[in-house]
Amino acid sequence: MKLREYQVDISRRGADILSRLNILCLAMEVRLGKTYTSLEVCSLVGATKVLFLTKKKAISSIQSDYDTMSPGFDITIINYESIHKLEDIMFDVVICDESHTMSSFPKPSIRTKQIRKMLSMNGAKLILMTGTITPESYSQIYHQFYVHPDNPFRFYKNFYAWAQDYVNVFQKKINSFMVNDYSRGIERKIMSSVSPYMISYTQKEAGFSTDIEEETLYVRMLDRTYAICDKLSKDLVVEGDKEVILGETPAKLMQKLHQLYSGTVKFESGNSMTIDKSKAMFIRDRFKGTKIGIFYKFKEELKCLQSVFGDSLTTDLDEFNSTDQSIALQIVSGREGISLRNAKYLVFYNIDFSAVSYWQARDRMTTMDRTFNKVFWIFSEGGIEDKIYKAVKRKKSYTTNIFKKDYDGQGD
Repeated sequence: MKLREYQVDISRRGADILSRLNILCLAMEVRLGKTYTSLEVCSLVGATKVLFLTKKKAISSIQSDYDTMSPGFDITIINYESIHKLEDIMFDVVICDESHTMSSFPKPSIRTKQIRKMLSMNGAKLILMTGTITPESYSQIYHQFYVHPDNPFRFYKNFYAWAQDYVNVFQKKINSFMVNDYSRGIERKIMSSVSPYMISYTQKEAGFSTDIEEETLYVRMLDRTYAICDKLSKDLVVEGDKEVILGETPAKLMQKLHQLYSGTVKFESGNSMTIDKSKAMFIRDRFKGTKIGIFYKFKEELKCLQSVFGDSLTTDLDEFNSTDQSIALQIVSGREGISLRNAKYLVFYNIDFSAVSYWQARDRMTTMDRTFNKVFWIFSEGGIEDKIYKAVKRKKSYTTNIFKKDYDGQGD
């Protein structure tokens, strides 16, 4: 295969950075071929054994890219949840796909600690890959670089020490207690420190000219669905013969209404149930005979879709690409690292609270040669989805505080 001109250029520059600094961050927007670029960088630095960490859903796609390129090094491709199995194995380069999944703060995640331990032991070079290095805050950069011993912040003991110089710390009230908020990272200072390690590239720079058109379609749910939602909103509890739905806190009420308005619910017992198939039936009838990619949020929603679509729906990417079947993917696991270019439309059965999910998942069909994508949002009439949609389009995640304002009639 032949790399695109911009991929060749980025690979050469990236190899120089990786050779000198032992860390490279490819901050490239989605659909620009970060995988091919990172593999070419590994070839240019003379790697012989590479570890590629990614999400489970993306493994087959990355393996296919590796097979297509046939580079002169061995590769191990695993999901992040399997890191513990490889902590004692030596690699020349470790590639962390969608590195922003390591960005939690102020404390590092278990995943972040595992990767740091592995890199500290075997001395491998590190390639960070992400289309959204700072989804919500510049403070999210710290732990992405923290995992490597040669990171630019290595002289700081931990995030808290680093924050004294790089974050405008302020206090906010949570449940009547005042706590420190570390989200106001100082952009200029942080980016100045990491810019020597980074190569950024946009779809516009690569020549992409894809337009994404979004359309919202509304579904009237069953009367009993609205009755359950109304009772839960009023009484904060709905009791059945065997199961109970509780919404005693704003966070819990928000979660339960989010489930119910799309036709499913998870009870206090832990059991889940489909109570209304209206959305799934609407999608089946509206897009009959069309190959689509469906994004759902809750596990029970997949069961609902499967019961309505039957054998015309798959959850396997390879099967989707080789048959006429449509595919159903959970938003969080399917929003990154995969391509749904073979779908005619993307259809969202539900919407995630996260702004990151909105911007990444809606772009799953984009390629350089595809100039138009159509995305459909399926919302229940009078449901909560519209309010979530308004927030994430403004690049704001839908939080409990926003929900409380909406719930009290004070939202927009």
